[in-house]
Amino acid sequence: MISGATRLFAILGDPIAQVRTPELFNALMAARGADAVMVPMHVPAGALGAAVTALRAMPNLGGFVATVPHKVAMLDQCDAASPAARAAGAANAFRRTDDGRIEGEILDGIGFVEGLRRGGVDPKDRDIYLAGAGGAAKAIAFALAEAGARRLRISNRTAERVVEIADRLARAGMSLPVEVAGSDPSGCDLVVNATSLGMTPDDALPLDVTRLTADQIVAEVIMKPAMTPLLREAEARGCRICPGAPMLDCQIELMAAFMGAPR
Repeated sequence: MISGATRLFAILGDPIAQVRTPELFNALMAARGADAVMVPMHVPAGALGAAVTALRAMPNLGGFVATVPHKVAMLDQCDAASPAARAAGAANAFRRTDDGRIEGEILDGIGFVEGLRRGGVDPKDRDIYLAGAGGAAKAIAFALAEAGARRLRISNRTAERVVEIADRLARAGMSLPVEVAGSDPSGCDLVVNATSLGMTPDDALPLDVTRLTADQIVAEVIMKPAMTPLLREAEARGCRICPGAPMLDCQIELMAAFMGAPR
């Protein structure tokens, strides 16, 4: 039961109805017997600064999570961020200190890779096609590089963002080749959708599914719906598929620990 002593956490996004983080976080808190709750907050991009200012002023707030489209913009709202978040250029988990400072971390990448491994897929020595170059994609690119990926081909409407990821990886000492790709994922072992395309029924597909072959693995970051149009198309072509839910499942305890949730 929520009371005046309940520790508060939040998730900020636009849209917000699709998020699963609150139900998983709250289930974890219930399992621990902790007096804490996470609530979804619909925050449009133009209101992000005002929302963060308000959250800073709440002493009973432990922290919050940011999802689409705020992961990149939130770096400018942080008072401090981890080296991984600065290197990736994005953050998605934030804790509020007692004096109202906001400290950021990026957990998308490690969550995605651990989700793959939980499903029996190791990105080591694989040629990988990555659709997207936003906040989640940047974190995933770094995590895939750290996991030993052989090559990254990244597709994005703005090629400059792909070049930026390549530069960030190089500055971080990652030596794997990074190429600007089109919509064709052929020739890659692992195909990853790190865009928001697939959350709504009328979304375009994030890549050319006609080029998929049965020897490829296709993975999603989208959690809801569980079977996105991309995954349905991939499965129909005989591909092994990896839904997005394990990525979030692997992040929940990491998020809770970083935000200082009750144990």
